[in-house]
Amino acid sequence: MDDLLSEFLTETNENIAVLDVELVRLEQNPNDPSLLSNIFRLVHTIKGTCGFLGLPRLEAVAHASENVLGRFRDGELNVSPYAVTLILESLDAIKSILLVLEKTEAEPPGNDQDLIDRLNALAEGREAPAAAAPVAAAPPPPPAPEPVPEPVAPPPPAPVAAAPSVPAATTTREVAPVAEAAPPAPAPAATQAPPPPAAAAADGESSLANQTIRVNVDLLENLMTMVSELVLTRNQLLQILRSQKESEFAVPLQRLNHVTSELQEGVMKTRMQPIGNAWAKLPRLVRDLAHELHKKIDLQMLGAETELDRQVLELIKDPLTHMVRNSADHGLESAGGSRAKGKPETG
Repeated sequence: MDDLLSEFLTETNENIAVLDVELVRLEQNPNDPSLLSNIFRLVHTIKGTCGFLGLPRLEAVAHASENVLGRFRDGELNVSPYAVTLILESLDAIKSILLVLEKTEAEPPGNDQDLIDRLNALAEGREAPAAAAPVAAAPPPPPAPEPVPEPVAPPPPAPVAAAPSVPAATTTREVAPVAEAAPPAPAPAATQAPPPPAAAAADGESSLANQTIRVNVDLLENLMTMVSELVLTRNQLLQILRSQKESEFAVPLQRLNHVTSELQEGVMKTRMQPIGNAWAKLPRLVRDLAHELHKKIDLQMLGAETELDRQVLELIKDPLTHMVRNSADHGLESAGGSRAKGKPETG
């Protein structure tokens, strides 16, 4: 696969993972300008890079979503559940196209004209409010591709830590917060809103961005194996040293012991990720379930900064998602049922 396309797939999947969470937050805080600006910038980044790489189908969907977000940002359109649902639907369409693009290095045939027409109608204020009802009751969107956790650094490369079961992908883990900025890709003239101010920062290099690097996960695994061999050899040498009361090698071996321990600890840290990465899909999942089940659900996540080995995170993602889904489906009553029993409507 072309390096430029591989980089695009990695960064776009990261951006979409962030957008899933940010859009749910926007629905809850529709008057947050910084949140809206960040969402607009991420979609603008996706659209601009698609145009640069010659991916017209992806570009068309992203452009239609950007138009709606531009109306939000300019105060010409109010953020509504229907509008958020429609933009989330466009993200799901982008995810599906990315899956095919990763496997075939080409966009799948077809178009998304129906979705684009609905987005354009919403941007132009032609969508009737009554249309929001059937959309909210529609089946949940198709499952999203397995993006990497992480969080969150569009253009600048970031370090890795993803599941070894996907050897073709290069995945990342967060080392330091990275300033979000759109890549220097030309935006089509049809864009309704001018590029965000953050795009101007792309002309200069960010010192924060220079603190991160993206590394293939196989390289990290090999490094971990070599460090394990080094630790075994260190232990053997220390055992030999203990059998000798005095040795000229005592001081250098103690130094070797210290350096090896620090190296082992450093390599182990590259495998650690915040447990919040395993929760990245939960806000979108709970939001869709609340609309589907007609329940009011408040998702609270505590201790997201706690770090676990990335393999442990990969193992708990599916069971955790299943538990949250079951809790919403079977553990919470409907708003009407809760009211009848004198309980709060929100669970």
